[in-house]
Amino acid sequence: MPGPRAVTIMLSAAEREVLTRWERSPKTAQALALRARIVLACAGGGTNGQVAAAAGVSVATVAKWRNRFAAHRLGGLSDEARPGRPRTVSEAQVREVITKTLEQAPPDGDTHWSSRSMAAASGLSQSTVSRIWRAFDLEPANRPRTNDSGR
Repeated sequence: MPGPRAVTIMLSAAEREVLTRWERSPKTAQALALRARIVLACAGGGTNGQVAAAAGVSVATVAKWRNRFAAHRLGGLSDEARPGRPRTVSEAQVREVITKTLEQAPPDGDTHWSSRSMAAASGLSQSTVSRIWRAFDLEPANRPRTNDSGR
C-alpha cells in the first residue's frame, strides 16, 4: 500500500537558477547543495524513492525537503534553529569584556586583568570571562605592559 502522495514541485525560472547555482557552487555549504539537488530532482518528476536513491539519502529526508520547499520555497531550505540551551551572555557583554581587556587597565592598579577582576568588573562569572578570552585568543597576562607615562 503506497504512502501519502508526494507534493508536486513546480519551479519558477528564478528558483531553478538559484537552486542550480547552490547545487554547483563549490562555496555553497554541502548540506544546502544537497537540499538544492533534492528539490531539483523532485521538480524533475522524480518520486521520493528515486530521488533518495540518486542522492544517497533516505526517503524521509527527500520527503522532508520536498515538503519544506513546497511550504516555504527557497527560504525553507535554510537550517532551522537547533535545539539546546539559548545563550545567556549577550553580544554586548562579550564586546564589553573584549574592549575592557584590550583597552582599559584594571581599576585596582594591576598591570593586567585577571579573570576574577574582569568578572567582578563585568558582572559575569569567572568561567564565562575565561571562555570569552579563550574564544578570542586573549591572554591578558601575556600582553605587553602599558606604561602610563608614555615611555
